[in-house]
Amino acid sequence: MKGRWIGFSAILLVYGLINFYIGWQFSLFLREAAPSYPRTAFWAVFGVIAFSYLLGRIPAPRPLRPAFRLLKVIGSWYFAVMEFALILILLADLIALALRWSGADTPQYAETAGWVVIGLLALLLLLGSRNAWSPIVREYPVQVDKRVPGMHKLRIAAASDLHLGNVVGKRHLKRLIARMNAMEPDLILLAGDVLDDSIEPFVRNRLGEWLGQLKAKYGVYAVLGNHEYYGGHIEEYVERMREIGIPVLRDERVEVEGKFIVAGRKDKTAEAMDPEGRVSVSQLLEAADRSKPILLMDHQPQQFAKAAEAGADLLLCGHTHRGQFAPNHWLTRRLFELDWGYMRKGAMHVAVSSGFGTWGPPIRLASRSEILLIDMALAESSANGQGGTAE
Repeated sequence: MKGRWIGFSAILLVYGLINFYIGWQFSLFLREAAPSYPRTAFWAVFGVIAFSYLLGRIPAPRPLRPAFRLLKVIGSWYFAVMEFALILILLADLIALALRWSGADTPQYAETAGWVVIGLLALLLLLGSRNAWSPIVREYPVQVDKRVPGMHKLRIAAASDLHLGNVVGKRHLKRLIARMNAMEPDLILLAGDVLDDSIEPFVRNRLGEWLGQLKAKYGVYAVLGNHEYYGGHIEEYVERMREIGIPVLRDERVEVEGKFIVAGRKDKTAEAMDPEGRVSVSQLLEAADRSKPILLMDHQPQQFAKAAEAGADLLLCGHTHRGQFAPNHWLTRRLFELDWGYMRKGAMHVAVSSGFGTWGPPIRLASRSEILLIDMALAESSANGQGGTAE
């Protein structure tokens, strides 16, 4: 516990220093653009905005909860503003140093650079918002050399990381339902982080009733992600999902009408936050009928080789968001064997989604809100192919 507090304090210190730098630079811009601006008021407002996400998570009396939810939403947007502003301001400072060393006379540089940074920041937020709220369908046709009597093909619609909460709500969820149902899938898979964390907005906005409108011939299945664990209401969430006809598989597998197997692992977070931990992928699949197609969901894209050895034909993951917005995707690319897209691991197909919703700001750059359409051709079908295309 002491180590966690030390880690949290260190992160908070770094966060505070970054925001002091951004606020100080913005104050220099205001000094040139609006010399009479109220400095004390500026720092008070800026401080509240910079720490609004943390403030919004403080338990509040019922009458004040809408205001605290608003703070959390503001704070979510600010994470993108902070990262983009930090990068742009650092670039502006480097240019200023280069100009100074060259002996150039730049008396109005602070104001000019400030307006350029604000303009670029607005453009990045606009493009990022468009990518976040305009989902695409990414197609992965795959071949599994197993025979299922009476079935030549299995059409799977999949999504991960919906992050339903105060930022991603009913409007975006309706897009998911409309696009998925229009595919007329045989099966729908939800690969974790359906909730943003707290179950409260999911219940308050009756999002479960909308999620229950997803339709597939062989049903809808889900697994837990790390954010369901962070929210701390797993049993209530699992029960509410059961009520709308969506089983949440927690180290469980289901044989669907004797045709194929759907297996779902607990998220890796269970190793630290679930008293029962989670079973290994080999334990989960050891008694599975390997003559049937085995579809495995594991929220975090890890242990591909072990899943392939255990007999999975398809592994579906999410979690990474592909960094959600650039340049974070450079980091996720190095942290995971596959942070987004498709790959083959032995005989197993792996698909990692960048997610449908967003954590924090509803901003995506170098990633898109996406739904996966996996057309699985079986041995009796002459169809073949693998890879991905965007619709």
